Order: sequence, then structure tokens, then C-alpha cells
Amino acid sequence: MKGLLFASTLLSLIGGQALAADGISAEPATVHDWSGVYVGGQIGYGFGTTGASFSSPNTPGFQASQDYDIDGFLGGIQVGYNYQLNSLVLGIEADIAGADIKGHSDEINVGVRGDTYDTKVDWFGTLRGKAGYAFDSTLIYGTGGLAYGSVENRYLDGPFNSFSEKSTKTGWTLGAGLEQAFTDHWSANFEYLYIDLRNQTIDYGGSNTEFDNTFSTVKIGMNYKF
Repeated sequence: MKGLLFASTLLSLIGGQALAADGISAEPATVHDWSGVYVGGQIGYGFGTTGASFSSPNTPGFQASQDYDIDGFLGGIQVGYNYQLNSLVLGIEADIAGADIKGHSDEINVGVRGDTYDTKVDWFGTLRGKAGYAFDSTLIYGTGGLAYGSVENRYLDGPFNSFSEKSTKTGWTLGAGLEQAFTDHWSANFEYLYIDLRNQTIDYGGSNTEFDNTFSTVKIGMNYKF
């Protein structure tokens, strides 16, 4: 909820800036054309719950799971292309964002007292198809495709020892958005994405922990269409 409120407030502010930046009348065009190449920027908020599952193949009864929240801000750029056929709008978009999405578990419920888990997403990007319906200068769309990003998971074994796994993961994303054009060139959008960067496993030799790298994002962005 706090991510949604944050994005809604920024969308209102950034819309006013778009009108000033274009330097023309705010009077809407009779029919807006969504076709063309666009570039833009985005800021937003990421949030989710990481599930960590511990298992020991040599001791089948010694296993447990731990869930903990991750969240943080993000910002990046995007480039895309739309093609409009009557009210149907089809497109493709690529984006990349730096992020500070991270979280820390409570004391895990197996092993030595004081052990914890950490997760951090440093950056991520997507390559997505888009399909939507235009109500003149308002576009509602669904989107989905490839997701990738840098994820680090850590097992903190007390204050002096830790095990970690950091890598660039690939997965998928699915979401939806709303975009409002203010002039022939400038538009602002609000977008939600669910991102799955696939599981990651830390192996300690005789036991392991598997982390599910999933999170959601809410973003607002500004686009300039050429």
C-alpha cells in the first residue's frame, strides 16, 4: 500500500512537469496517436517476501523454511516502440533500473542460535511485449516477458562466518499499466510488475538453503515519443 501511495503522488507531480516541459497548450488533441519510438525514465518501489528453505540430504528430518520481507527504491530508464491499429496498441519495451531492494530475516528456526538470512537486488531489467487499448489519450495495457537482474543471498552463520551466492539471474515478469498522454510527445505512466528471477541455492556441503527470488514493483515514468 505504501508503494502505491508513493507512486500515485509522484504521478500527479510529474504530469504537471510534462506540460511545462513541452511548452505548448495543455488543450488535448482530438485524437492521440500512440505509434512511434519513445524513451523515458522511471522511479518506483520494490517489495516482496523471500522464502528460504533449508534442507540437509543426509539428515532428512532436519529442514525448515523462513519467510522475510524485502523492499526498497529503484530508478532507471526505458526505451520502446508502439504501433496503433484503431484502438489496439501493440508494443515492445526494454528497461533497466538500479535498485536497493533488500531484506533481513529474523533468527532462523534451525541451526545455531543467532543465524540469519539476507537478500539484496542491486539492479534488474526487463524485455517485454505490450498489448493495450487506447481511449484517445489514455492507454490501458498488459505486459510480460523476460526479466533479469543481480541477486545476492547470504546465510549469516553467527557474527564471524557467512556463506553467500551472488549472480545475474534470468526469469520472467508479468504486469499491467496505465499511461496518460498530455501532449503529442509527452506522457506519464503508472505500472505494476511481478518479477520472478528464479530460485538460487547456497550449498554448505552436506546441507543447503534455496531462496525464491520474487518481488513486485510499482513505478511511475515519463516518456517522450518521437
